[in-house]
Amino acid sequence: MTQTLVEQLAKEKLISIIRGIPSQAVDATSQALADGGIIFLEVTLNTEGALDIIERIKNTHGKRMRIGAGTVLNLAMAKEAASVGAEYFLTPNLNEEVIHYGLEQGIEVWSGAMTPTEIVRAHEAGASAVKIFPLGTLGISYLREIRAPLNHIPMIATGGVDLHNIDDFLNAGAMAVGLGSKLVDQKAIQQGDYALIEQNARAFVDKIRGVVKI
Repeated sequence: MTQTLVEQLAKEKLISIIRGIPSQAVDATSQALADGGIIFLEVTLNTEGALDIIERIKNTHGKRMRIGAGTVLNLAMAKEAASVGAEYFLTPNLNEEVIHYGLEQGIEVWSGAMTPTEIVRAHEAGASAVKIFPLGTLGISYLREIRAPLNHIPMIATGGVDLHNIDDFLNAGAMAVGLGSKLVDQKAIQQGDYALIEQNARAFVDKIRGVVKI
């Protein structure tokens, strides 16, 4: 039986987020992440040239990595992301048009939500997972509390996750976590230190393998 994307994510546990990096750094950054063991890579649509970046990474790493679009705020953005081959959408907000479009196109949507009402609405609309946002502000205790009545809904923790507390987020009930600057280090990119990005990626992947029984 073919494994769905959300089922694969539940195993891999990590989404690396590319946001705001210069176009000339894309190839080396994505290669470093791939070499470090990252499978899920999200390119946010508020990154300059995001559609071109998604297409480039798909062409280079599409056989191994799963490439998605982030910060998909509305239907128009969803259609643009789909046109360049995004395999899944992540949103910071609940937009049921985006969810319905994803269902029509066979593209999984991991909708952003904050309140219990939004989380349930996103799930019932067809989101195969819900991104709890902004969890960096809300904190692990918030995740733990909402998981108690809503533990049937797969949840992604984004914001505030680092190498030292990632196991706390997973133990609190997150199916997976999204990682931005803690993984794709902007200073390392500026200095051309892609070995550090690969090292960071491998550290997170190894931590997951130590925390989660696969």
